[in-house]
Amino acid sequence: MRSFKKPLKAEEERKYLEMYRNGDQTAKDKLIEHNLRLVAHIVKKYHCQDRDLDDLISVGTIGLIKAVNTFDENKGGRLVTYASRCIENELLMMLRQEKKLQREVSLYEPIGMDPEGNHISLVDILCADDVTMIEKYIYQYYLGHLKGIVEHLEDERERNIIIKRYGLYGGGTHTQKEVAADLGISRSYVSRIEKKALEKLKISYEQNL
Repeated sequence: MRSFKKPLKAEEERKYLEMYRNGDQTAKDKLIEHNLRLVAHIVKKYHCQDRDLDDLISVGTIGLIKAVNTFDENKGGRLVTYASRCIENELLMMLRQEKKLQREVSLYEPIGMDPEGNHISLVDILCADDVTMIEKYIYQYYLGHLKGIVEHLEDERERNIIIKRYGLYGGGTHTQKEVAADLGISRSYVSRIEKKALEKLKISYEQNL
């Protein structure tokens, strides 16, 4: 049985919050450690046989950390109240993602068994031409989705580098060295811009799926 530290009293909470705002990272650790009991309490209603309790605790703890990072004591109220909402939000985000994944059907996912006891999938019951057509459609759909997100990159240089590097509009892929020469900047600078742009795209892509 895991043991959690007792919740902080209001005056203790205010003291550690002030210390944390003044740069004391140990105070932040205290605020998190003494609110883990709250995380455990909230995740109970989301726990079932299909979900690992430790995973739920981890997700709830992310919400708690976000709460400690963003809580504004000047608006009144207790951290514990604000943290409860943040923990709930993080868990609900996880559940929405679970439902989204459950709706996705893979062409290769087993859907039954043949008379010999072998697993069969959608791919097995579709002719080769149909499979190629469907996979091409899925590829084009996600590629189109990605292009739309690339077009919304606010930084024009980031947008151009991603398009050139990955040949999104049929121009062929280019190495970082080739892109650097074309733009008149160093290869290492291209690498840094590309990495930053890919991080932005990953976030936008996951949010808009």
